Amino acid sequence: MRIAILDDYQNVALTFGDWDSLKADITVFTEPLADVVKQLQGFECVVAMRERTRFPAEVLDRLPDLKLLVSTGRRNAAIDVAAARRNGVVVSATGYIGEPTTEHTWALILAASRNLPQEFASMRDGGWQTSVGTMLHGKTLGLLGLGRLGAAAAKVGQVFGMETIAWSQNLTQEKADPHGVTAVSKEELFARSDVLSIHLVLSERTRGLVGAAELAAMKPDALLVNTSRGPIVDEAALVDALRRKEIRAAALDVYDTEPFPADHPLRTLDNAVLTPHIGFVTRDTYEIFYGDAVEDIAAFQAGTPIRVME
Repeated sequence: MRIAILDDYQNVALTFGDWDSLKADITVFTEPLADVVKQLQGFECVVAMRERTRFPAEVLDRLPDLKLLVSTGRRNAAIDVAAARRNGVVVSATGYIGEPTTEHTWALILAASRNLPQEFASMRDGGWQTSVGTMLHGKTLGLLGLGRLGAAAAKVGQVFGMETIAWSQNLTQEKADPHGVTAVSKEELFARSDVLSIHLVLSERTRGLVGAAELAAMKPDALLVNTSRGPIVDEAALVDALRRKEIRAAALDVYDTEPFPADHPLRTLDNAVLTPHIGFVTRDTYEIFYGDAVEDIAAFQAGTPIRVME
């Protein structure tokens, strides 16, 4: 079997999981594919890292040798599962853990609140204190989405002594009560939040949900945090809001285009704290992703596919 492992930016995939047990011809791609159809010709199995490479119908229809597509994680909006099934391609998932993303959300919140990027740079340059930070205790944490990750972020905020409020299209106070969170309107969420953290799945309902009007409704000293998906926020509107100091700062791990363009204007703003979509990138996560991927492939080779996505 010829196997392609995609988007292994750190070139570490083969150090996780027992790939030798598959007795396969494995090719690792450490850069984004320039031409998905051309570069994946002849591969019977593809291991896709999250949603970094898209597999719409027009791509799947042109990969006749593909028999198994493994997606790291339990869902993947970049794969047209129905088109895969129509082409006789099995799509298998892997396990996933959300804790690393929750931890990274708070790393970003703390970094932006205490101006850590500037202070790190000052210390490396031989300097000393350069800024005045903001404490979190007594402030309001707003959660755009109160699913598993949003609820976990709320719990940490409460430990810091923050009031926690949330909104999503289907959130009720009954659903918020077990988490000690107050359900509010969308308007109230943006108006009251000192820190607003996004925890929604990207869909047609959530794409562009945070636009110019929502940013303008936020406090001028508020922090916007996004570790979910880039397109939930209107990126151009955010750049404009940050340039005009409509909000104090944004802390982002996800973007419209990934890898993030080197010349993107967000990279030039001192009130933007940016990380390269590493919320889930930990050894613990990769052990699950690639270990399960090997299991998926072995099960397929044995004629009994597992963790099949429907």
